Amino acid sequence: MEECEMSIKPTMVTTGEVRISYEHLMKPRANQPGAEPKFSATLLIPKSDVATKQRIDEAIQAAIQEGIGSKWNGVKPPQVAIPIYDGDGVRPNGEPFGPECRGHWVMTASSKIRPEIVDLNLNPIIDETEVYSGMYARVNINFFPYNNAGKRGIGCGLGPVQKTRDGEPLGGRVSAAEVFGGGAPNFQTAPQYQAQAQYPSQPSFMIDPITGQPTTSPF
Repeated sequence: MEECEMSIKPTMVTTGEVRISYEHLMKPRANQPGAEPKFSATLLIPKSDVATKQRIDEAIQAAIQEGIGSKWNGVKPPQVAIPIYDGDGVRPNGEPFGPECRGHWVMTASSKIRPEIVDLNLNPIIDETEVYSGMYARVNINFFPYNNAGKRGIGCGLGPVQKTRDGEPLGGRVSAAEVFGGGAPNFQTAPQYQAQAQYPSQPSFMIDPITGQPTTSPF
């Protein structure tokens, strides 16, 4: 009997619980006009989760070694772009991260293929309203080297997602309970109006069943 070999690569990580932001897990989105649409999510990794951060660092180093052998002609570039950022710092464009990123490591993972999304019991999640920015999940990610138009770095691929619990929605999403409140609405009965008493009488019309033309009603 052949021994089954685990297919876990050194560049692959399954995170601890992270918060999902900029969620495009159910429907792909193109980052810019003409670009290929991809499924993606930004992961907010608590800095308190030291174990996940350590596994990510090790996986990135493994991807760098892979890049030296397969993408970068046997030489490590002087600067290798990596896909993880300090949420207490600034974005690559110099702007600060949003308040939800404070105290977190921030990274975006994407895939051309729709990721499998399951609940805690590993049942597939089909209802799109159950998947949103602000929920919490564990995410499988895979790091890979790239050489794109002279820019060399490490990308992050998106794998299966396991939703762990709901969270405060990000981006203005609200629930029906928040909008409509609890209990039955107390509608007031609209006042009844006597149209003939308030408005001049107008001739009413009916359709002649023979000609199909409107005719003045005798009433």
